Amino acid sequence: MKNRTAKKKKVGFTKRRFFVCLCGILLLVGYFTAGTFLSLTQVPKETDVILVLSGGQGRVEKAAELYKAGYAPYIILSNVKELASSSGDMVQTALALGIPQDAIYTEKAAESTNQNAEFTLPIMKEHDFHSAIVVSSDFHMRRVKFLFDRVYKKSDIELTYVASASGYNAKRWWSDRKSRETTFNEYVKMIGNTFGYNGSEAKSILDQIKNWFR
Repeated sequence: MKNRTAKKKKVGFTKRRFFVCLCGILLLVGYFTAGTFLSLTQVPKETDVILVLSGGQGRVEKAAELYKAGYAPYIILSNVKELASSSGDMVQTALALGIPQDAIYTEKAAESTNQNAEFTLPIMKEHDFHSAIVVSSDFHMRRVKFLFDRVYKKSDIELTYVASASGYNAKRWWSDRKSRETTFNEYVKMIGNTFGYNGSEAKSILDQIKNWFR
């Protein structure tokens, strides 16, 4: 009887130790792959339009590169008023990069990634676009895909996600302050977006969480 009890305790201890080790391994894997998970990009293919999100340098440049390579005949610039380069806002930057004015469509009101998706969908439908390459910064693309897939879900519009380089260190995100902060911000925003917080609400929550660590 004592032997059975001892065996059960040993088995129970072994199972607990196994699950503790497994959780530890999963946490380590999650830690080391957190940056590469965020930095999503897909192989570009021919589409009706290239859709560019504001908020980071290099995005319009990447769109221009794709446009000149023949991946799409038109570009949609979302939240065009934002500064995009030394040339000026997104439209001015696109023109300076050689994109013709008549190839550019604009969206002027978006103030969040979710609104980038919500406000560009009517433009896509208005011009009968059935596919698009969505361009944003590498660190931002996982959240972009999450939000655009949700908003565009019932539209029958095919989206391809192509990232622009930002200097984000995806493989060693913990090694510099900017990459650490970027990773933290993106995951907090992603969690907020999952629970329906977007725009100013999501930014407010992010600021509150940052204050906990100060």
